[in-house]
Amino acid sequence: MSDSRRRFWRRIAAFALLAACVATVATSVAQSRNDKWWPGYGNGPDNSRYFASRQISKSNVSQLQVAWNYAYGETSFGPIVVRGVIYGRGRNGSLVAIDAKTGKELWIRENMNGMTSRGMNYWESADGRDQRLIFSMNSLLQEVDAKTGKSIVTFGTNGVVDLRVGIDGRDPATIGNIQSNTPGEVFENLILLGSATGEGYMSPPGDIRAYDVRDGKLAWTFHTVPRPGEYGYDTWPKDAWKYVGGTNNWGEMTIDTRRGIAYIPLGSPSYDFYGADRLGANLFGTSIVALDARTGKRRWHFQLVHHDLWDMDPSAAPQLTTIRHNGRNRDVVVVTSKTTWLYVFDRETGEPIWPIEERPVPKSEMAGEESWPTQPYPTNPPPHSRQSFTVDDVSPYLSSDEAETFKKRLAAATNKGLFTPISFNDTMHIPTSNGGVLFGGAASEPNGAVYVVAHDNPGILRLLRPGENAGRGGGGNAPAPPAGQVVYQQNCQTCHGADRLGIDSSGPALIENGAPRFDAAAIRAVIGAGKGRMPAQPHLTNTEVDNLVTFLTAAQAGGRGQGQVGQGGGGGRGARGAAGSGAPPELIVGSGSVATVQTGGGRGRGATRYPDGVPQTEQYVINEYNTVGNRIKPPYTSIVKYDLNQPTIKWRIGFGDDPVLAARGITGTGVAATLNGIIVTEAGIVFGAGRDNQIRAWDSDTGRQLWSSRFGGNFVGSPVMYEMDGRQYLLVPASPAAAGGRGAVPAVPGTGGPLGWVAYALPSK
Repeated sequence: MSDSRRRFWRRIAAFALLAACVATVATSVAQSRNDKWWPGYGNGPDNSRYFASRQISKSNVSQLQVAWNYAYGETSFGPIVVRGVIYGRGRNGSLVAIDAKTGKELWIRENMNGMTSRGMNYWESADGRDQRLIFSMNSLLQEVDAKTGKSIVTFGTNGVVDLRVGIDGRDPATIGNIQSNTPGEVFENLILLGSATGEGYMSPPGDIRAYDVRDGKLAWTFHTVPRPGEYGYDTWPKDAWKYVGGTNNWGEMTIDTRRGIAYIPLGSPSYDFYGADRLGANLFGTSIVALDARTGKRRWHFQLVHHDLWDMDPSAAPQLTTIRHNGRNRDVVVVTSKTTWLYVFDRETGEPIWPIEERPVPKSEMAGEESWPTQPYPTNPPPHSRQSFTVDDVSPYLSSDEAETFKKRLAAATNKGLFTPISFNDTMHIPTSNGGVLFGGAASEPNGAVYVVAHDNPGILRLLRPGENAGRGGGGNAPAPPAGQVVYQQNCQTCHGADRLGIDSSGPALIENGAPRFDAAAIRAVIGAGKGRMPAQPHLTNTEVDNLVTFLTAAQAGGRGQGQVGQGGGGGRGARGAAGSGAPPELIVGSGSVATVQTGGGRGRGATRYPDGVPQTEQYVINEYNTVGNRIKPPYTSIVKYDLNQPTIKWRIGFGDDPVLAARGITGTGVAATLNGIIVTEAGIVFGAGRDNQIRAWDSDTGRQLWSSRFGGNFVGSPVMYEMDGRQYLLVPASPAAAGGRGAVPAVPGTGGPLGWVAYALPSK
């Protein structure tokens, strides 16, 4: 070979090596771009709903426009965004993977009704090759490959972990659907899960459990109703752990990943409003518990309400932030609740940052009941919602007849303030079990700013006397009413009447000439997304919705034809059966759960008789939840900003406009029972969608509105934000198909605007 040819080939080799190096660098750059994802229900284990980006700023937010929309996207289910893909619900209850840049479908797994309705979890291995979506479906914990949508059958037993197994030795076949609608949190190689045990007497206990995400093995269990020898056992009757249910994490939880601490809000013990069978303080009911995330060992706890008789449980994610206090920085965890207070603790020790005082409260007059004589009152920061409600606080916007009728009932009710114990007489609860801050209702910045969605939502309720509708709670020989009728009485009767014929302007008639006015699809849609003055009802379980729909579509109010609906009906509560999605066949990667189970009894349907050796206590129940949020002076629902460095409330604004009042020119009221979350950005913007078909942006310093956009469908849940290829996106899941998830969604008359998942971004350069 000549020297010239050798030099030629050496140059070619050198060029090839240089090209390889360039390619390697380019690949490295591509993998280390400043893309930012939304990997969990509240944007990761800290659930701060904080997004660290400045591209969308106060000066340009008004230029936001629709970049794309995915018409099949379902609201209420919180999508997650990871590695350029959006995972969520769409196309008749399918699990879908969508290109985050274009809205194009990548794959579809059909017939996924029964999934956790507020989102799912994502986990990937250290090398990023193993990527998994983790969710519960009809009480079966399972996983699918995030890249393919295929079930991971090596997880658990044949691809599932039965969440009913291992609960105090109870037969799984006797336990109803126990999964929470909130997906839990991933920490390292563990998935930490709460549960939704129901609120009936002797429903299952709410143990916190952690499973290995790789093989499904149980890693640890924390007993929320302590067993003999465990801390807190002496705050209950000696055998309470055998029959007391609830005390569960049905809402969100938060993990400090650096410290390895899980902060878990726990609900009230069951039964929520009468506690003669659980005398004592009842740890860990209505508490915040800090657990070692790796072992489940208790580090510290604080009980927000002793011997809870009001269902005042915390459900929003605790917020992790850093404040300046007494001249030094302190890492704190901020706990919200229905009580209207923020509880601020040192993350490591649980020490309250400001004193929390035990103060005397009214005593229960119910036979057999022993209410706790004092309750904790935080001295700082100030409460975000009202703690009293009298006739002077009734909304001036009610009709004269409605206002007069309501004022008479309110004046006759027992009304002693925040901790008024319930009795056989009408009792005013302010806030009530659907007031204060609820799941999804908290966000924060790293610098001590905390935002809450605050509900001024009072309620009037009472306990039923012995023999009064006895089939619901015990006592007497009356047959139990249909399950759907019970749900109706608790949630619907106040506005629609005992005979389903409506009450004045509060609610329309549901039957006409003895026949139902609405079909199942219409009822499910309104339950899922609300309509007009009726709020969405996300607290209802899948089984309760099934039973309610069956009851309301029966020929008469007596509930004839009531039957048990089969398994299915997940977060979207859509049609039952294996309906197809209508997606192109080449996109369909699978269908349904990897396995099925037959659950027993439905959530919240516990035993009726106490175990041997336990006194057979009377099982009183409430007559109705009867939240009356739109009868109080507005605002009904507000966004409130705290500066915990002071500590003080910086500003308060109404969250959306009540459509009925807005039509009269009355704005800034918020909408009653708006169970929607917000996003806070590094650029100083708060984004949120009230229940009035609008997404808005506010200045986080002042609360001044900067931008709004109307979309065509209802919105339930929280917006999502991500940044991809140098462009920041705001994703709004807004669709009238919130309760069905069926195919393309029609426009809402008179609203206009895009539908489904709507992605906003600044104009492309």
